[in-house]
Amino acid sequence: MATITFDTLEAVRRLRDAGYEEKQAEAIVRVIGDAQDRLVSTEHFDSRFTLLQWMIGINLTVTLGVLWKLVH
Repeated sequence: MATITFDTLEAVRRLRDAGYEEKQAEAIVRVIGDAQDRLVSTEHFDSRFTLLQWMIGINLTVTLGVLWKLVH
């Protein structure tokens, strides 16, 4: 969902330089990558929120219209 650039090779290299073994560094980078895949961008959130506002507004309008017809 969210587009975040993440240089996995650089991250693995930095973890190896910090003392992690190759497999450990790769596993850590995979976990970080998986977590980033689940992020929601602000634009996506805003578009969904706008859609929800429209749906609530339409629902309220229809409900008020039905109530108006029932009363009059």
